[in-house]
Amino acid sequence: MAAALGITGLTAFFVASSPAMLSLLYQTPLQWVVMFAPIVFVVVFSTRILSMTSEKARGLFWCFSVLMGLSLSWVFIAYTGASVARVFFIAATMFGTMAIYGNNTRTDLTAMGSFLTMGVVGILIAALVNIFLASPAIYFAVSALGVVIFTGLTAYDVQRIRDLYYFSVNADEEALSKIAVVGALTLYFDFINIFVSLLNLMGERK
Repeated sequence: MAAALGITGLTAFFVASSPAMLSLLYQTPLQWVVMFAPIVFVVVFSTRILSMTSEKARGLFWCFSVLMGLSLSWVFIAYTGASVARVFFIAATMFGTMAIYGNNTRTDLTAMGSFLTMGVVGILIAALVNIFLASPAIYFAVSALGVVIFTGLTAYDVQRIRDLYYFSVNADEEALSKIAVVGALTLYFDFINIFVSLLNLMGERK
């Protein structure tokens, strides 16, 4: 997961530093592809993971991290470097805290996870609608709810991945490798959403 975040960050920084790449991504219809492709990728990847090899799954995960870097290049354009670094540290602290909680708590977080997953659908719909409405109130609400929902999902996902490993202890290496890739993708997605939501709330614009 950490390696994927590094790839995403480097890709986003490279694109933000290249006028030609920025023009290609944000002044052509390609911007819509970059915007929605990560969502489509996650859905397709999740449904096809069982039919692909662990090596292919891992390779697709690296490709996804590059795609997310393209999608998030606006971060370095819209916000100051110091602001991005500060919010990244806050997001990492929140993510780490909830990951530790999810790994160590004896409370079953399944019910909470199901509720929060429905919340993800809700904020996704609201975010899509707000592309056309451009409402500051909806923008703020989606960002605030995003922090709460994905912070909670971090604990749930860590517990779910831990339990999955526990019940798959006798599985073959290929199956365990797939679990690792899916787990890394899930937690990567949680962190990215915490970071972006916090940045929308606390980031200092240029």
